Amino acid sequence: MKKTNQNQVRIFDTTLRDGEQCPGATMNIHEKLEVARQLERLKVDIIEAGFPIASPGDFEAVHKIAQTIKGPTICALARIKELDIERAGQALAPAKSRRIHTFSSGSDIHLRSMMKMSREANIEKSVKAVKFARTFTDDVEYSAQDTTRSDREYLADLYTAVAEAGATTLNIPDTVGYAIPDEFGELVAFLVERVKVKGVIFSVHCHNDLGLAVANSLAAVQAGARQIECTINGIGERAGNASLEEAVMGIKTRGDKLRVWTGVNTKEIIRSSRLVSRMTGFVVQRNKAIVGANAFAHESGIHQDGMLKDRTTYEIMVPEDIGLSGTELVLGKHSGRHALGAHLARLGFPLKEDELVTVYNRFKELCDKKKVVYDDDLMAIMQEQAHEVPEGYTLDYLHVSTGTCTVPTATVRLKKAGKVIQDASTGDGPVDAALQVIDRITKVDGKLEDFSLQAVTKGEDAVGEVSVRVNYGDEVVQAKGSSTDIVEASAKAYLNALNRYLFIRSHRKPAGKKAKGKAEEKV
Repeated sequence: MKKTNQNQVRIFDTTLRDGEQCPGATMNIHEKLEVARQLERLKVDIIEAGFPIASPGDFEAVHKIAQTIKGPTICALARIKELDIERAGQALAPAKSRRIHTFSSGSDIHLRSMMKMSREANIEKSVKAVKFARTFTDDVEYSAQDTTRSDREYLADLYTAVAEAGATTLNIPDTVGYAIPDEFGELVAFLVERVKVKGVIFSVHCHNDLGLAVANSLAAVQAGARQIECTINGIGERAGNASLEEAVMGIKTRGDKLRVWTGVNTKEIIRSSRLVSRMTGFVVQRNKAIVGANAFAHESGIHQDGMLKDRTTYEIMVPEDIGLSGTELVLGKHSGRHALGAHLARLGFPLKEDELVTVYNRFKELCDKKKVVYDDDLMAIMQEQAHEVPEGYTLDYLHVSTGTCTVPTATVRLKKAGKVIQDASTGDGPVDAALQVIDRITKVDGKLEDFSLQAVTKGEDAVGEVSVRVNYGDEVVQAKGSSTDIVEASAKAYLNALNRYLFIRSHRKPAGKKAKGKAEEKV
């Protein structure tokens, strides 16, 4: 497909405006600016930075973004009121490229019940607002809310009037998420045909109340719309807006059908999704299209077998295109022997067919007890299957000294293969001191990423179980240790993690040797 301006779909991101209207999604100025910078890396065409009249904070955020962001056009929302528009113009003043987005409504429901205005008065005031907005910028967008419940002939008259007044983008919102794709496409096609003002771009802004926001947006594109208004992760009022990542990847994946393109840098999608999730506190559902944790994960044995042979058997997109490192073959009760064998080979344990059968049977037993089997679980299985497992380090002696006026100090004595090694160290606390001694003795530095303590028995002399997750750079290992003494339990857990890591490292295939197979996906 030849890329032309006529078949480019502009991506108008409203995460910072409509997205922030989602209850609980409010961001401060610094957070908004960080999201805006990421949207710039994502290469969206327009960033709707906020609603300046809404509050001093919103004005400041829009103004700061206008000062900072140079790539995308910066847009601000305003009602068809001069004060709103003037405030938007002031906030956008520093922007290299700026747009004022002014709006009223198109449906009789809104005009009668909310705006208390006649159809004629609405057209008159909308035209006046567009002309006033043009005194601040040549780039003016106009929206009539609730178009999908509006009279089409009236909409055609309204949009023609504002376009003749100078609106350069005409936005057709499905404000309440009422439309279904075929009727929304028909509405857009009707307006494209009826509004004969040269140079106008038709835009759509779809809400997800029926789960059809992206479908409606793509139907609109097929009908002639050349701008989609959307948000990262689909956040927004009520059920949210059209999801940017779904709309963009829909266009990228089905370019054969849609015959359009976007300028979005799709490799920044996953990074954008995770940033917005972190800033808003809204966790992305695991099964969400494109950016959900399961979007490129396969557990079924049939699917995994197909993926190992040819990834196109069950994937219509390349995960690397959205910024992921690769496909994930999740090991669970539905996984087949082929997937398990490929995974173990990548861990450094290539198995013969008879060996794999034995390990696979043990693996299936574990799957009946756990939803997901992790690498550490597989290592435990491999340790059970191994005839000779290295003895590793054992804790022979531990003494700690601590108190409110004492620097925490630990003395540790370890045994390995009959050899005794002892050392001492200080730390931020008795546990930290003990772990630092272990690192010093073993000369293997581990980074403690997770630490949890749980009592496994009752009473004053309860046994405590410590669980740790330790990062050794090329491997992350989980382990446990128990004792009536918390420091001792911590040291045992840390040693168990170390011993597991050393076992993995010693049995891993040398670098450069890869397991046979067509796939290079991350498992």
